[in-house]
Amino acid sequence: MEKENLNFEQAMEKLENIVDQLEQGDVPLEQAIQYYKEGMKLSKVCHDKLKNVENEMAEILNDQGETEPFTVEEES
Repeated sequence: MEKENLNFEQAMEKLENIVDQLEQGDVPLEQAIQYYKEGMKLSKVCHDKLKNVENEMAEILNDQGETEPFTVEEES
């Protein structure tokens, strides 16, 4: 399965598995480097998918059926 075809949850699960492997600390250096590269690719897939959702949510329909900017207000 190509990374680009993974859904967000699948990519996150694979990324979490890689992190678990690396945190165990008994991974040979060459394997750790491969895990790191794979993790970076999966991280980019997750980031891109979140960015796409953010772009899709940039505008929402108001009560009159017109689009308006969508913003999320964070609590301070």
